[in-house]
Amino acid sequence: MTSASITPTFSLTADGPSREAGLVALALLSQDEDLVLGPGSADLLDAAGDLDVLGLLEQAGASAAAGSLTRLELPGRTLLAVGVGDAGTDALRAAGAAVARAAAGRDEVVSAVQAVAGPDGLTAFVAGAVLSSFRFSLRAEETVPAPVGQIVLASTGPENQDALDRATAIAHASWQARRLATTPSNIKSPKWLVEQVSDLAAVSGLKVKVWDRAALEKEGFGGIVAVGRASANPPYLVQLDYTPAKGGRRAPHVVLVGKGITFDTGGLSIKPGEAMLNMKRDMTGSAVVAATLSALAAVDCPVRVTGLLPIAENSIGGDALRPGDVITHWGGRTTEVTNTDAEGRLVLADALQYAASKLKPDLMVDVATLTGGIKVALGLNIGGYFATDDAAAGHLEDASAESGERLWRMPLSEEYESFLASKVADADNAPGRAPAITAALFLQHFTGGLPWAHLDIASVGDSARDAGEWTPGPTGFGVRLLLHWLGSQAPLDGVGS
Repeated sequence: MTSASITPTFSLTADGPSREAGLVALALLSQDEDLVLGPGSADLLDAAGDLDVLGLLEQAGASAAAGSLTRLELPGRTLLAVGVGDAGTDALRAAGAAVARAAAGRDEVVSAVQAVAGPDGLTAFVAGAVLSSFRFSLRAEETVPAPVGQIVLASTGPENQDALDRATAIAHASWQARRLATTPSNIKSPKWLVEQVSDLAAVSGLKVKVWDRAALEKEGFGGIVAVGRASANPPYLVQLDYTPAKGGRRAPHVVLVGKGITFDTGGLSIKPGEAMLNMKRDMTGSAVVAATLSALAAVDCPVRVTGLLPIAENSIGGDALRPGDVITHWGGRTTEVTNTDAEGRLVLADALQYAASKLKPDLMVDVATLTGGIKVALGLNIGGYFATDDAAAGHLEDASAESGERLWRMPLSEEYESFLASKVADADNAPGRAPAITAALFLQHFTGGLPWAHLDIASVGDSARDAGEWTPGPTGFGVRLLLHWLGSQAPLDGVGS
């Protein structure tokens, strides 16, 4: 029985592809409307002798468009000519994905494609190669080729080792989030997810604190307890703590909160059957936060980061949360539950209020596959975010552009605040209008007025097909975004001022 596939490994060589390499990938560029092979091509063209390699590529319809790939059989080797477009990060990410897909089932591919760009392009190329190699299978016999074993990065000298180490850390963290999100829920109970997160933390040197159901009840985490109480698998809250090598406890502080619903039936407000099919990934927020924290040391994050993961299974049973129930969150605010399928905000609310009151960070960011409304607003290729601080929004926008995980800022429209009104509690959890915005407004009440951003990634939580770096299934969207931001020199520059 297999599960998530092994990722490719990478090595560097300053030399171009050797004549012994059986599978070689080279960049294909367009100069003055002519096709040109990029770095590392001189020896290959020399070894081809009288063959007009570029002419053969043109006859085969080769293109320099980013991510396009043409396979050409040459004496003693196979050439993968990979379009790199403008050689920017988006193009290199697409090129890395194309190389890895074309090399599936092989032990090794030698690539000089990434040599057309600097460290940012290398990071993008590695992300594309690793994530496009992601497979998850529980078949007794595998039916698809294994990912390529090794990618030798030719024409890329040892001075790039630090950039490669950082790139692989970011890509592997995103891969881990995909693995957790893709695992079926009959395996992925809340306890299993807690154990997996704790294992990641142990390897990464993070501090871990876990609240079980008894502790949650005792300390008043009413939202987490209410959502998880009908399940045979009890809820948890996990806290992960990262402290940078420099600055220690005096460093600025960020709290990341990730929604961890390991399966969402909708509760008594039950979802239609088809809508449950991908609900194993409703804990993507927690997976993203845990995977991000596991790689903070590798990207030399200069600020303290705490991760809070409210984890529960939203099930149906004799003790299920009912429409009309009123719950009391950590800190005392009350919510009338008019829709038990709007459960994510209930668990996030507890964690946010705890963070605001107890941890008092400089910035809070929550990540959640939260609303279908964000899909209606943005489609399936862009994530939505809300922010109370323009500097924080700017950092997220920059990281979005660098990482390729695209975000669009949504409005925290105060005129919709009245939609949250309840006759019996401080708020209604599901007003039914402007769903993505009212969900954000609901959460804002639990932030204590601190700088805060809310990432609603339901729109990008799944990929329906092979597309760029994505393979079909849960995406783990957000890890690269957060690591590009938190791994920058000043992640909190201007925040709160």
